[in-house]
Amino acid sequence: MRNEPWLLKPQKTKEILQRYGIRMQKKFGQNFLIDAHVPEKIVAAADITGTDFVIEIGPGIGTLTQYLCQAAGSVAAIEIDRHLLPVLEETLADWDNVEVISGDVMKLNLAALIEEKTAALAAALQTGAAVSVKVVANLPYYITTPILMKLLEEELPIDSITVMIQKEVADRMQAAPGTAAYGALSLAVQYYAEPKLAAIVPPNCFVPRPNVDSAVIHLAQRAPAERIRVQDSGKMFAIIKAAFAQRRKTLVNALRNAAELRKPDGTSYTREEAEQALTACGFPLTIRGEALGLQEFANLSDVL
Repeated sequence: MRNEPWLLKPQKTKEILQRYGIRMQKKFGQNFLIDAHVPEKIVAAADITGTDFVIEIGPGIGTLTQYLCQAAGSVAAIEIDRHLLPVLEETLADWDNVEVISGDVMKLNLAALIEEKTAALAAALQTGAAVSVKVVANLPYYITTPILMKLLEEELPIDSITVMIQKEVADRMQAAPGTAAYGALSLAVQYYAEPKLAAIVPPNCFVPRPNVDSAVIHLAQRAPAERIRVQDSGKMFAIIKAAFAQRRKTLVNALRNAAELRKPDGTSYTREEAEQALTACGFPLTIRGEALGLQEFANLSDVL
């Protein structure tokens, strides 16, 4: 039951949408792919193989899902919009290695899903080959950061995350210190993963056309031992959040009385304490957070 993907043609997409009376749900940020080169690039960037269990977030009408089913050993497609479930039942009928899950990925127990599906795939393969877990998604702008941080912070056994998002957000994920795109998202993503831009996708690849370019970005998960060493990552990210809450402030002013940052006794850090920490790290007192890299934030966190 492994047929070739057939849905990714403009007339097929429009036919399916019309036949099921599907209207784009603005609250879900829906845009449907109509360019075959894009899913091919996504599958290639994710390096999907027959020993992979793939979690797809937001399959829509199943356009990318068909390509994933063709390449992967097993696919779980998580769809929040119930109106699309009968569409997916039709468009994915040719593949027996996919399960459509109706629900909100932010509320699902992904650890349990991964444990169940990887065990089932390993048993089905009967080769002893290790099963890898990969996440693939076409994420709407409004929920991009919450979903990605859930996937990264929950320490799930995921090898990589390959997502199509607004290009502006992809730029922020891989931004370097001192650039306009650099911020808290850059540091959070780069702490947990190694980002790499895989493709830029123009608006004419979608129905309806979005107003901005999209991009495919691949996040290779870092094992805990490969991450920047820091005594308390929660404290480090509180410092980062304070530093970029008002990015034009000096770090001294950002840290003192920051709501996100508290000492063990619950009180705020004073200006003097912030200055002492910066001096101990060898930073000038006029430095702003946007000038520090991940290692520098880790050093500051350990000293403060």
